[in-house]
Amino acid sequence: MPKLNTSSNMQDIQIPGPGTFNFSAVRLEDLGATEYTLVTVVVDVTGSVLSFAKDLLKCVQMIVDACKKSPRAENLLIRVLSFNNQLDEIHGFKLLSEINPQGYKPFKPAGMTALFDATYSGVSATLEMAKRLTQQDFDVNGCVYIITDGMDNVSTVTPKMIAEKISHAKSKEEIESLITVLIGLIDTKSPYAADVRHALTTFEVEAGLTQFIDAGDATPQKLAKLANFVSQSISSQSQALGTGSASQPLQF
Repeated sequence: MPKLNTSSNMQDIQIPGPGTFNFSAVRLEDLGATEYTLVTVVVDVTGSVLSFAKDLLKCVQMIVDACKKSPRAENLLIRVLSFNNQLDEIHGFKLLSEINPQGYKPFKPAGMTALFDATYSGVSATLEMAKRLTQQDFDVNGCVYIITDGMDNVSTVTPKMIAEKISHAKSKEEIESLITVLIGLIDTKSPYAADVRHALTTFEVEAGLTQFIDAGDATPQKLAKLANFVSQSISSQSQALGTGSASQPLQF
């Protein structure tokens, strides 16, 4: 997976399990708070998002900008991952003070849809980072948002592998709570809309994800609404840290 992180305070971490998945994260000794919510945004940049790529990038930037304004900003670590048939870590788990979302490079949509692989990376990196924080006596929970307009057609992992990762981490109490939200940007005018919706809702169940959101057509207005939804969900999950349970799912 390509890395854009060259900062000396970032480390590369291998994800245990199948494949060669990895991620980067701030070094624990550079963290100043005692509790963190791990936020992962996974975004589809396959060829089919070409017509709304600029608005999709703006949506991701709005999510991060909203987090910067949160009262819990100092307790958030954010990772952004894009995918097509390959995974590209835009940046690993970073403190908000070190992130400039306006510096994100324009998306270049192309390729096929490794949705399962991308979700596995998003979930597994969150759980591995949580495990490391928990072992050092940090309080930690997490939230993962997967934004896609299509169904998987090229992954190496299965939904069952994702479900097993989540189940194992919860049984070992390696994270206080985790919410995973699959977001479908489904073109209502497409003849394949019903098939995509069925594939995504099936994936939600088989992978043990928390929630599926049908966000509808990827218009600028809907993507702005999506950014607001995700930022509110992040805020809610961060505020739930220390309660022993996850935040309640929000309605889109």
